[in-house]
Amino acid sequence: MESLQNSAEEQQYTLYKDNSWPNKQESTNHYKSGVGGFVLVHAGAGYHSESKAKEYRHACKRACQQAVDQLKAGALAVEAVAAALVELEDSPFTNAGMGSNLNLSGEIECDASIMDGKSLHYGAVGAISGIKNPVLVAHRLLSEAQKGKLSAGRIPPCFLVGRGAHDWAISHGVPPCPSEKMATKFSLSAYKRNKRKMELAEKMDTGHNQTKKSRQSSGNENGLECLDTVGAVVVDLQGNVAAAVSSGGLAMKHPGRVGQAAHYGCGCWAENACNMNPYSTAVSTSGCGEHLIRTMLARECSASMQSEDAHQALLEAMQNKFISSPFLANEDRVLGGVIVLRCCRCAEPQSSPNVQGPLVEFLWSHTTESMCVGYMSAQDSKAKTHISRLPPGTVPGRSLAIEGGVCRLMSTASPCANEFFTLSTTLA
Repeated sequence: MESLQNSAEEQQYTLYKDNSWPNKQESTNHYKSGVGGFVLVHAGAGYHSESKAKEYRHACKRACQQAVDQLKAGALAVEAVAAALVELEDSPFTNAGMGSNLNLSGEIECDASIMDGKSLHYGAVGAISGIKNPVLVAHRLLSEAQKGKLSAGRIPPCFLVGRGAHDWAISHGVPPCPSEKMATKFSLSAYKRNKRKMELAEKMDTGHNQTKKSRQSSGNENGLECLDTVGAVVVDLQGNVAAAVSSGGLAMKHPGRVGQAAHYGCGCWAENACNMNPYSTAVSTSGCGEHLIRTMLARECSASMQSEDAHQALLEAMQNKFISSPFLANEDRVLGGVIVLRCCRCAEPQSSPNVQGPLVEFLWSHTTESMCVGYMSAQDSKAKTHISRLPPGTVPGRSLAIEGGVCRLMSTASPCANEFFTLSTTLA
């Protein structure tokens, strides 16, 4: 499976066919000036139709640009990752914020979380309605928690759900948005179509096995498996990392259901390097929330990234901790995807313009039919986008694909590596 072969606007890449990750010293061949920082975003791991490929790519491009604009303005990674998520939530083609999936009652309930690798603080909301950008509430929860205890020594919340989350958001200046305005023509059409299919399935008395087979065969057609949660991971010039994720949840979910996008260690993870961990890591996930929750995939992938070989580490994590996880032993198909970045070190403030910044390794992996990603460094004039797909003949939920690359961050006055290395692996 060749990496990035479908991206018309991609710059030239060096492909690694032998599954060997490039030598870290090889990433400093071509230079140009700029401001340091890097963002990798995803528009979901699930099923991305060719007819909407352009819209998914544009959403990822805009999200990358928003994050880079924040980095260039001097923002830290956590602010930049929130800006990327707002752009993805505002797209009517993603299952987050505007245009989210409707639940069984025909209502929109969203989940979101964000984590700051520098402070290790985390904020999340679950099953929240009437808020256009749930990630802003999660970000505000994180920010408020960093201020310390509340009056009378109370611990500030880091995770709120339902009406309580909505009321807290309003009281902290997050503007409300009527739920009916958050539904789009596409999401309403999908809801009506799914509802008809469910009603028809409930009337049919063809036995458990036939019903199960029917659900599996029609998943992509009725939209029930368009698991297009959105997410982003960012590193700033100082080596701080942050991650965020946002989702409207599964189509036709039960009201009150909270997916992985809000759960600690399941939807996203970010952790700066420390004495025990030589690498800073950031992870954002997508897919079937129940599968991701039961495996805590975000934290598992982050922990695996402390190994020397990032590609091999992610491969083993996806295979052993997800597809073959004992917690999912009874599942026919294990559906999910991740984006990951890591830095080889946290850069100290650079007194010399010739001091090299952190080396960033970035990867994505999925067991779903496809995954849409975009990425951009602060030195790039535009983002690169790609829809990764499993090869024909492979079985989603039982196979996985991995792709990725590396780049070097530099300060404003320093040269910056402008060559990305990519490799791809597909396991059946």
